[in-house]
Amino acid sequence: MEPRKKEKKALNAYAKYSSITFQMLVIILAGVFGGRELDKWIPLGFPVFTLFLSILAVILAIYYVIKDFLRK
Repeated sequence: MEPRKKEKKALNAYAKYSSITFQMLVIILAGVFGGRELDKWIPLGFPVFTLFLSILAVILAIYYVIKDFLRK
């Protein structure tokens, strides 16, 4: 394999995994901050919304990663 093609392939893989990481980070942070804001708006004594939305965001992020890996 030519060095140029090898470099391009490695760069494409790096870009792919970087975008997946960034996408997971955004989804999880949206869940955490959304839950915190809901907990501020509706005080229940325990951060129910933060806990629930954080777990939901992690599950959603994993779903999107698996979906992306199966697609490519």
